[in-house]
Amino acid sequence: MKAIILAAGEGKRLRPLTDNKPKCLVEYQGKPILDYQLETLRSCGIHDIVVVKGYQAEILQREGVRFVVNPDYAATNMVYTLFCAEQELLGDTIISYGDIIYSKEILEKLVNCEDDVAVVVDKKWRLLWEKRMTDPLMDAETMKISAQGEILELGKKPRDYNDIQGQYIGLIRFSGQVIDRIKNFYFCLDRSKIYDEMDFSKMYMTSFIQEIIVHLMPVKAVFIDGGWIEIDCLSDLSVDYVF
Repeated sequence: MKAIILAAGEGKRLRPLTDNKPKCLVEYQGKPILDYQLETLRSCGIHDIVVVKGYQAEILQREGVRFVVNPDYAATNMVYTLFCAEQELLGDTIISYGDIIYSKEILEKLVNCEDDVAVVVDKKWRLLWEKRMTDPLMDAETMKISAQGEILELGKKPRDYNDIQGQYIGLIRFSGQVIDRIKNFYFCLDRSKIYDEMDFSKMYMTSFIQEIIVHLMPVKAVFIDGGWIEIDCLSDLSVDYVF
């Protein structure tokens, strides 16, 4: 099992803390976000770890980790960053956003999932969102899931809470059985198309997952009940992280 951490972004909403270092090195409760992730990955036996960096790339160094650089980090988004590490997309792979902290139990659930494409979905997302903001609906995205646990829709603007059966947290697993198909699918996508109001190079990960769902294969939800946090803005640093 391999892990790829997507940590190329600037973290503008965390300024001034990110003026001179990447977002994943911002400290939460005395420890950089990245170090929480590395500790959790290694506790689950994952030692083949790749970090895709971009902003302040020279600052981001860790022992026992390989690095890939997204030189166009300022003009691209998560999916482009992931495929900067195309050569590392081999075998069973965990993909993690670089600004989340999650428990060992969450990662174990994802690692042990037998589905070819799986996404972690927090069913109790509102408990976290209500700590982070006054109106959770303004920031949340749609998540519609079938009775069989297959994701039907994600990443859209919800009309009301009925459109949200959970929230995608930024953790994905691709099995080695399908990873070549996923890579080929990405490189065959229409580069002139607009994906959820973004051009190809700025495509959101949720948009890419939706394309996989519609055009390639099912994507299963791995359900959790909290146990994680996203550090996206300064106020998130004051939110208690509860396993």
